[in-house]
Formats: sequence, structure tokens, C-alpha cells
Amino acid sequence: MTNHSSKETAAVALSLLDLTNLKDDCTEAQIDELCARAQTPYGNTAAICIWPRFVARARAVLGTAHAVRIATVVNFPSGEMEVADVAAETREAIADGADEIDLVIPYRKFMTGSAKAVTDMVAAVRAECKDPILLKVILETGEIKDAALIRRASELAIEAGGDFIKTSTGKVSVNATLEAADIMLRVIRQSGRKVGFKPAGGIGSVSDAALYLSLAETIMAPDWPIPSTFRFGASGLLDDILAVLSGAQSAPATASSY
Repeated sequence: MTNHSSKETAAVALSLLDLTNLKDDCTEAQIDELCARAQTPYGNTAAICIWPRFVARARAVLGTAHAVRIATVVNFPSGEMEVADVAAETREAIADGADEIDLVIPYRKFMTGSAKAVTDMVAAVRAECKDPILLKVILETGEIKDAALIRRASELAIEAGGDFIKTSTGKVSVNATLEAADIMLRVIRQSGRKVGFKPAGGIGSVSDAALYLSLAETIMAPDWPIPSTFRFGASGLLDDILAVLSGAQSAPATASSY
């Protein structure tokens, strides 16, 4: 963010954070801890992002109208489930109390030339996500790699009804990159729609967050990043945010590139 102090950036990043635990061995006790950590002395994170099997638990902990939203993942992380199964997974998650659905597109099918696989999947899950449920579409850009394909996947996700486009699952070797973010943000701008952006995976410091926020402000508009248009998906970023807000310096930026 241009001309913002690290504390100001940290405060903004806190408000945009989807605090994540998608570890394979996650427990109910860790979900309870995540819900507590999302409520800091400096304000709340935007959401927590958890496995579908823990949504009901998180809803019980947070209650029915909490400021911290509950996001969950479907078709995750492989992107290879059948459309009907993903739709059913989505329905169950929403019934359990999810506010937001983070959907992995069938990116391997897409990479072999099937745009229809993306459109069909996103449209089916969109049909389950009635307002005010948010649908965030995960492209897995670090696997797609090719700039033209990242651009096309972004366009397809938006056209099929995604409320956000998201870089990554955080489960592959290359996750969020500034290059992918640049492509995706430009597609959002060109779409003319109110679509959000979520970089996820590998963003561990306020200095990293500042690079993505600055890019979003440059491509979209100053102060464009707000919770309805921008999220960070991260498990470790909160530690650095709290350190900066308590008076420490941010860790050096490590934002990755291809």
C-alpha cells in the first residue's frame, strides 16, 4: 500500500484475513483455537477458512450472527470430484452454517482444453450459493502456470458466477504469486463486475501483504481492497500482523514469483 505505515497496513490486512487451518490432521480443539484467534485485541479477521467437517463446530462456537464469517472448501484440494458430489458437499456445508464457499475448479481438465468443465462446476456450485453466501473460485494458478490460461480461467470463473477469484489451495509447490495476482486483477477490472480477489498460500508477513495490496490499489483503485472485494488466505500471516500492531517490525517480504 502506497504511503501507509506498516501498522496501517497490518490493520487493513487483519480486516481482510481468512484465517486458515486446512491441515489434514486438524482437530476440533484446533478449530476452537482458530475461532478464538480470529478475534484479536485489534479487531477481528474477516473469516476463518476450514474443512467442511468442522463447519458445524465453528458455527456452534461463533454463534449465528458473528462478525467472523465461516468459509469452507469444496472439491478441495484436487479439483477432481464429480459436479454432483461437489454440489452436495456445498449444500451440506451451507446447511451446517458456512457463509462462504471456496471452490477448486477442475484445473487439470481445464489445462487439457476443457473450458466447459470449469463453467459447469462453477455454475453448479453457484446455484447452491444463494445470496448472501459468497462463492470464491480457486484457480490453482501455480499449477496452471501459463499466463493466457490463468487469464482464461479467471474469465470463466467470473462469467459462471464467482464472487471472488482465488489463486491457490496452498497445497501445491507454487501458490500465490504477484504475477498471477496481476493477471487476475486485470481480468476483474476488465469484467466490469464487482468481483473480489483472494491471494492464498505463502503470504506470511505484513510486508508480503503490502505488495499485494499495493498491486490491487494500482490496478483497481485506491482503497479498493475491503472485505467484500479482497481477502488474504493464510495460516501464518496473523502472527506477523499482531507483532506489527504491537510495535514490532514486519518480517521481510518473501512474496514468490514464478
